[in-house]
Amino acid sequence: MASFLKKILEPSEEDAFDHLTWMEKPRLSIFEGLKPEDVLPSPNVGLPSALIPREPPGPAYVTHTGPLVWWLRQQDGPGRAAPELHPHPAPHRQVQHSWEPGEYSNVSERSQGNIPDPHQQHSRMELYGYPLKAKFNQPRPPPPKVLPATHTAAGYKNRIPFNPSESFNMPWMPNSYYKAAALNPTLSPLTESFPGLPPTKMIPFISERPSGVFTRHTLDDWHRSNMTNYKESETTRHNAERLRADLTRTIKDVYQQAKRTQGESTKNLGERINDIEYWKSELCIELDAMIRETNSLMDMQKRLERALADTEGPFQVAHKCLLNREKRMGIDLVNDDVEKQLVTEIKIIRSCRERLQKCLDTVNAQIMCNKEARQELEKDLADKQLGHHIDNKCYQLKNTSRGIHFFKGVERIDATVSVPETWARFTDNNIFRSQSARAASAKLRASTESLLMGTADEMWRQFSKVNDAFTSRITEIANAKSKIQTHLAKTRQEIFQLETKIQVIQKTIRDKEVQLKVAQTRLDERSRRPNVELCRDAAQIRLVQEVNEINETLRNLHQCLRASEDMLQMLVRSKGVLEHDLVVKNNSLFIDQERCMGMRKSYPSTVQILGYVSAGLT
Repeated sequence: MASFLKKILEPSEEDAFDHLTWMEKPRLSIFEGLKPEDVLPSPNVGLPSALIPREPPGPAYVTHTGPLVWWLRQQDGPGRAAPELHPHPAPHRQVQHSWEPGEYSNVSERSQGNIPDPHQQHSRMELYGYPLKAKFNQPRPPPPKVLPATHTAAGYKNRIPFNPSESFNMPWMPNSYYKAAALNPTLSPLTESFPGLPPTKMIPFISERPSGVFTRHTLDDWHRSNMTNYKESETTRHNAERLRADLTRTIKDVYQQAKRTQGESTKNLGERINDIEYWKSELCIELDAMIRETNSLMDMQKRLERALADTEGPFQVAHKCLLNREKRMGIDLVNDDVEKQLVTEIKIIRSCRERLQKCLDTVNAQIMCNKEARQELEKDLADKQLGHHIDNKCYQLKNTSRGIHFFKGVERIDATVSVPETWARFTDNNIFRSQSARAASAKLRASTESLLMGTADEMWRQFSKVNDAFTSRITEIANAKSKIQTHLAKTRQEIFQLETKIQVIQKTIRDKEVQLKVAQTRLDERSRRPNVELCRDAAQIRLVQEVNEINETLRNLHQCLRASEDMLQMLVRSKGVLEHDLVVKNNSLFIDQERCMGMRKSYPSTVQILGYVSAGLT
């Protein structure tokens, strides 16, 4: 079906030639009734006999009919056209007229009224004498019953060999073999061997020919023209045969050269595709390795961030422990080993945080470097894939492929930016840069892992030291508290006993004072005895001795009472000191044991310090 459509739709070479050489048939058939020798020579002189049209040809030259010539013509019929003469024809009016042979030979007959003038209705327009255009007398072939061939320039465009140096604006009318003359039309020379008819044999002007004579050439001219045509035809055929042979050989050479050139181009494209595939595989391998290394480094970055965040807790705990221990009271506010270890822990944690932060900055910079190398690899790989697709498409193109067009001047455009050496070096440099970045990233990961292990071990060791110092200090405070409680109990017991003794002494003093009152009353009453009865008898002497003894006893008792009261005051003061010291010890013990050690129970584990898990997940 496709071949049938192609056969009926595409014009053949014979149809194309017929289209290029056909001539328009004249309007008026003025050759009817004329003898063969009266007919003008064919305009197709020099063409092969098979191509000479079979109809009587019309004139194929241009003549000029000026006002003067027209006036001479009108002399044969002055009564009909002379009054219409205009001395100054209007330049804006123009007509075209087909001047047929034999027309002027019958002017006199037309003037006499025997032959009607076919141009009588246009006599006013013929006054202006503008040139008349020639007509072609080959009728166009009738349309076929099947689908007609496309007789347009677009239909024959693809049959013309492509030559970038020539234009496609080719004429679509055959070149005329004749030249135009002003009054005496002549035939132009066909070839160098046939210069044309001599001037003596030219077509005479109408006024010079006898009436009714149409002979224009002699019999010798006719034979000589035939011989010349035969020789010219033979020479042309010979030249055409040589030209065909040369064209066949040239076409074969051109075909072989084009096939060889196209094969070499296809081979080069195949080699180029192989090179692109090799570098694509290298880029894919390196890109996969870079992606894995970047992901590992990003995991290490997250571990560093978690480790750095987890060090904030121990740092705050140590700082709060120092602040809480500032709330100790009295003698317990000492710069003990616990405080020293806490200060050391804060320094260690701050140093670890600084090192982790510095390492994190280095890891971030390395990640950026890895991403840049990865971006270069991805961009290069994308370019390689696009180039591979284009080259593969070009590699698969054939002469029968669709989508092939003319791109005039494309070979003069040099849009290349590299040569094979620089092209391969560019990809190799990208791979080398990526490998260097991967090596640095792997080394950084190892150093980061070592740093995490070192900081975790260092922080844990200091944490243990601080806890040991707290434990020791808590034990000391607990022992001191126990001793204070013991002494306080004894002091309280002694105070109780001393208070009891003081009460006994006070009762004794009161009893002695009663006895003293009795003795002194007795002496006072005995002093009231009359006269001689005031005798210093034994009773009087004993009462005086009793009073003196009681006074001495009272003095001793008061001294013991004052001494006991003083001792009681001392015991009470010692009791207050012990009780205050006990409060201080209880406060210190609460701070160290409850607050500080209670906060330090939430210290992150080793897994958290190493950054494997976040503190919020535990």
